[in-house]
Amino acid sequence: MIINILGGGPANYHPDLKEFDSGDSWWLGVDKGVFTLLATGIKPDYAFGDFDSVTDEEWMRIKREVSNLHTFKPEKDETDMELALDWALTKGPEKIRIFGGTGGRLDHFLGNVQILLKAELNGLSTQIEMIDRQNQLFVKGPGSHTVEKMANLKYISFVPVTPLVKGLTLEQFKYPLNNCHISLGSTLCISNELVSDFGTFSFTEGIVLVIRSND
Repeated sequence: MIINILGGGPANYHPDLKEFDSGDSWWLGVDKGVFTLLATGIKPDYAFGDFDSVTDEEWMRIKREVSNLHTFKPEKDETDMELALDWALTKGPEKIRIFGGTGGRLDHFLGNVQILLKAELNGLSTQIEMIDRQNQLFVKGPGSHTVEKMANLKYISFVPVTPLVKGLTLEQFKYPLNNCHISLGSTLCISNELVSDFGTFSFTEGIVLVIRSND
């Protein structure tokens, strides 16, 4: 099962959401993202938020068309996105895709990047991805991982999000590495490219943020 979550980020950053609307996926709307899904022609299975960013008219439509509403007070310790993600993780999906998490406010974006770590830090097998028109972001822990060449996401970067990532090895990349240690703040692994249909990256300790991008 795949769970798709749409946040309230600017719509001009969204990919074509209907490309991800498969029969085995659930849609969760977060705050303004609930109304955006309805306007796109996708009915959310669940809605989360304090809904302080929607108009009265939009809120009336949300209440009328979405059966499963999870509402919260604006004064809370978690963001609406984090509350939705925590709920989604309890369902044990294979993958969670986050849309509407980039663009607009930088504090919201950085907060959304932080919650990509949730599954890895809690030892869960679910992969959490954040996707927009130009980027796909996800995190990986120690081990060997395979990536496939994608014409629409040419560049691949590896950003350490722990103080040290040990033994990073990149194979079938334009700029290969062999057992390299990279520290937090390093830009060594920014903007690499695959030289074959598949490549592998592996490391023995730490967590990396993988960013696939295009111009």
